[in-house]
Amino acid sequence: MKQLSDTSSSGSSPNQLGDFHSSLLQYYDRFRRDLPWRGETDPYRILVSEVMLQQTRVETVLRYYESWLKQFPTLGTLASADSTAVLKAWEGLGYYRRAKNLHRAAKHIQNVLDGLFPTSSRDLRQLPGVGQYTAGAVASIGFGEIVPAVDGNVRRVLARLFDKREPGVRWLNHTAASLVDKDRPGDWNQALMELGAMICAPRNPRCGDCPVQRWCTGHEQGTQALSPAGIRRAPAREIVFLLVILQTEEGEVMLVRRPDKGLLAGMWAFPEKELPKPLDCSTTSRDRAIRLAMTLGAEVVGHASALSEIQHRFTHLQARYRPWVVPVAKLLTGEGSMWMTPGEPVDFPIPAAQHKVLDALAECRATPDSLESHAGNPI
Repeated sequence: MKQLSDTSSSGSSPNQLGDFHSSLLQYYDRFRRDLPWRGETDPYRILVSEVMLQQTRVETVLRYYESWLKQFPTLGTLASADSTAVLKAWEGLGYYRRAKNLHRAAKHIQNVLDGLFPTSSRDLRQLPGVGQYTAGAVASIGFGEIVPAVDGNVRRVLARLFDKREPGVRWLNHTAASLVDKDRPGDWNQALMELGAMICAPRNPRCGDCPVQRWCTGHEQGTQALSPAGIRRAPAREIVFLLVILQTEEGEVMLVRRPDKGLLAGMWAFPEKELPKPLDCSTTSRDRAIRLAMTLGAEVVGHASALSEIQHRFTHLQARYRPWVVPVAKLLTGEGSMWMTPGEPVDFPIPAAQHKVLDALAECRATPDSLESHAGNPI
């Protein structure tokens, strides 16, 4: 067993580190996944892939990356794009703040930096939404800067290599920086990420297939399943929303544009109201829905009906949506509201949870008697 020395002590010898580099890079060259951003040299395209991959599985990003680049093939086209078009292209990928920051970063480079893409990790970190990991990834892959890129996969690999139960941020950055291959920094960072994603998995790591097993202290000690300890996260706060679906006799429904700040900023959604906890049983959800419809200026012309509750998990919230369909006479809408027909394509962004409501409404429109099959329990 040729263990790497913890960088907090004397450090590894050049020969030992060279063998370690060779083993991992040779494995990466032979077995890496064929992903559309691999081998990319355009820093804009690298930035797009890294931002999309934040907190998102590769399989999901594959459905968005190339379509995004068809719509916004260059940094300039993204910088000049309308924010609604940007959010629509991101629709379904989640964590929409990433799209807004990517758009802001493109505008900053185009308008403030005269189109000159930052080439160092230090300068990249000045861009909106670009943190230490993303800056290191883009700088090393796009410009060959000898800097680390520590994501969750790399954190796990390093913790097991050095048998660290709770690797601190400072230790991780220092250790990762000391290991970067100086000749192939971009490939090295990607190789560590690939190792964590495909071999050094969170559960049941495939140690028998690992190209750097002989350097792994965690494997030698039999503690690889214990390192690193899980990151303690605050439990998601549960919140209940009443969704009010103003629907005309023709089947059109009204959407409103959400504020530019806060949850799902800038997207189009049904009017909503947070329900109190515990619920006031003296007022039913039907009453609340009708009351909200009237405050929006609607003339209620029929019996309100409940659809099944929909749940959606955000980073810090567990949201429960209780949709009520309220038949109304069509009212005039101004800026910030519009009418649309469920089931028909639109060119503006709608949250994923409310797409489910629209799908249910489209089914009801196709088979009017099916509304009862979607009904939830009135509360």
